[in-house]
Amino acid sequence: MNTTSPSNNLIALNKPKGYIVTRSDERGRKTVYDLLPDWAFDDGWMPIGRLDLESKGLLLFTRDGKIGNALTRPGGCIKIYEIWVRGHVTDEHIASALRGIETPIGILKALIVEKIGGGWAKTKLRVQIDEGKNKHIRRLFGAMKDPKFGTPLKVLELSRVRIGSLKLNIESGKWEYLLQEEKSLLLKDLMW
Repeated sequence: MNTTSPSNNLIALNKPKGYIVTRSDERGRKTVYDLLPDWAFDDGWMPIGRLDLESKGLLLFTRDGKIGNALTRPGGCIKIYEIWVRGHVTDEHIASALRGIETPIGILKALIVEKIGGGWAKTKLRVQIDEGKNKHIRRLFGAMKDPKFGTPLKVLELSRVRIGSLKLNIESGKWEYLLQEEKSLLLKDLMW
């Protein structure tokens, strides 16, 4: 099999902000299917996981339910995000995020949190998780307070830059088939 040929059952999209991850929206908002060819909708390609309206980054689509389940099962696949947080993120915040924080939707936590930038009252972080509850990262950091101002931390920008071995390398709003080699690497360590 030619590993540089396209896979026929995985598509990667670089989702921009302002698109909802759903097949249709009763409120008339733009969906990710507006960025894909018509056949993706017609042939039943489904998103693997979600990114909320204001989030951007790597989103995969498949017609194979087994692949979708394997990539979304808690503990099944590492996802890496780069985020900008309004507020001063301290070492204590990072330690809390790693231990887990009780939220209205249960305990949320991260596997790894690294500070990669900042300035003024904003902090840039790289966050790894292996599950993806609804607005997981936004709720995790929103449950903590800025020590200087006493206000909740707020995720201002969120971009998924990696799913498993697959790094985001597509222009915003564009899509492509995964290559056979990319698909094999992505699915290699998953529990089926």
